Amino acid sequence: MDPNIVEKWLKGWSLSRDLPLPARYGSGFRVEVGWPQQKARYVFPNFTHEITDLANAITEPWTFLKVCGSPDAFKDLLPSRWVMQPPAFMMTCFKPMLSKNISLANEYTLDVKEEMPVSIAKILTGNGNTAAIGRLVFVDDLVIYDRIETDALHRRKGLATIVLKTLENIALSKGRTNGVLVATEAGKALYETLGWALSSLYTSVVIPQDLSPLQSPLPPGTSGHAK
Repeated sequence: MDPNIVEKWLKGWSLSRDLPLPARYGSGFRVEVGWPQQKARYVFPNFTHEITDLANAITEPWTFLKVCGSPDAFKDLLPSRWVMQPPAFMMTCFKPMLSKNISLANEYTLDVKEEMPVSIAKILTGNGNTAAIGRLVFVDDLVIYDRIETDALHRRKGLATIVLKTLENIALSKGRTNGVLVATEAGKALYETLGWALSSLYTSVVIPQDLSPLQSPLPPGTSGHAK
């Protein structure tokens, strides 16, 4: 994976969460996350010996290693304390997304806050609860789509598509079309219907406190579609 794209995506990921910007770490990057269940993350554009060196050296729980590549490349090279996480996918869309005729039902309202560095699109229910949400961050020539999520009670209504298209309109208004995101397995199919293409598998491992499999810990309100 192009290291420049990975660095810009990770910068957008950090800005979206109000975290410190990534710092160079060898051929990859490190983010001091500081959450109870994610202390830090190391992200590498490609698999290198640095990853296995780190895996052997690190013992602190809630440290994540992430690489743009298949889990097959290194799953057998890790100490047993590391637990493989569910698959994810780095995707790009360097042209306007495909159109889909989806109207917002009367029971919902769309709320858009176009701010720097993070723009937010929300779909709210009649009582003001968030049914779907997503964020957009500009990093140089790239548009980072992040934390796209639909509440479980409001799925299969096209709300995530409306959020994405709303965010895209912000990008298009500024002449930007080069989108990047990291999708969950559930979100990948949605993005493909909108014209997104897979650029790389995105593999994560973590040392959990109890050494049991888990979903990547994220703060409240983060994505079931994009990570």
